[in-house]
Amino acid sequence: MTPLTLTTPPEHPFAQFVRILGKGKRGARNLTREEAREAMAMLLDGKVEDSQLGAFLMLLRHKEESAEEMAGFAEAVRARLQAPSIHVDLDWPSYAGKKRHLPWFLLAAKALANSGMRILLHGGGPHTAGRMYSEQLLDTLNIPLCRNWTRVEEALNHQQLAFIPLGDWMAPLQRMIDLRNILGLRSPIHSLTRILNPLGARCGLQSIFHPGYQAVHREASQLLGDTAIVIKGEGGEIEINPDATSHLYGTGNGDNWDEEWPALSAQRHVKPGSLEPEHLAAFWRGEVSDEYGQLAVISTMALALRALGEPREQALQRAAELWAARDQSLS
Repeated sequence: MTPLTLTTPPEHPFAQFVRILGKGKRGARNLTREEAREAMAMLLDGKVEDSQLGAFLMLLRHKEESAEEMAGFAEAVRARLQAPSIHVDLDWPSYAGKKRHLPWFLLAAKALANSGMRILLHGGGPHTAGRMYSEQLLDTLNIPLCRNWTRVEEALNHQQLAFIPLGDWMAPLQRMIDLRNILGLRSPIHSLTRILNPLGARCGLQSIFHPGYQAVHREASQLLGDTAIVIKGEGGEIEINPDATSHLYGTGNGDNWDEEWPALSAQRHVKPGSLEPEHLAAFWRGEVSDEYGQLAVISTMALALRALGEPREQALQRAAELWAARDQSLS
């Protein structure tokens, strides 16, 4: 009688990364920067099973990603970018969506672009119910929607402002973001998109809402050799909340710095009953007033000017001047 031979199936190459993160309280550890780079490379190249993808993202979400992991992930993404050399002053990721206040930061970006600053906006679409996303307001505010890098360059040359959806330049990351409603939680990909700076802008602006993550993002940008400012922006977007103190986490040329910006309003403003896109357009045209919006726009413009080297008081003054001098048409 021939003895029965049992064959053990080979382990999937990605299993090691799931094991590193999920091997219990005592056995689990962070990925090294090199491991993170390799793991993300496999994810982006489609060499991972869907079950592994879900497990990996949720283990990271539960553990909370480290700066070394974020840097390694970003390096894998950048190695797969097929973007031409395009001069950009500010990289402005927009992935959170707004639910309490209108996205005043879009007007700040428009006014800065109107003054000659070249700004790249990018986002991941409406992934969470009850929020207003930048993509929904592009037509209303005449912000160019670009589906490739050639169109981005044309828009930057013409309007100094361009928006490109994540799915058009890194589709695998968009797929991971879209798992939000299947997994029930946002994944670390939502954070990763903030530090990617795909065109190597002079400075990257980042908004991270959850406490403690701001310093991690700054460290990741420092590891990548980038200049960046990280804030806890209103609603998770790059927007100064004028009713609250803002802490700026800056990095550049290998050095870190911190600043506290005091609230611009002595009393908190009442949030609007509903978010009306036309109110943004009317405010841009000077047809309506909005005290909260005025403070949010000017202080967010000042944040961008601070990112490019201007001191706070000078940045606030010049932001007000640039806002007053904007072209109020939306054609």
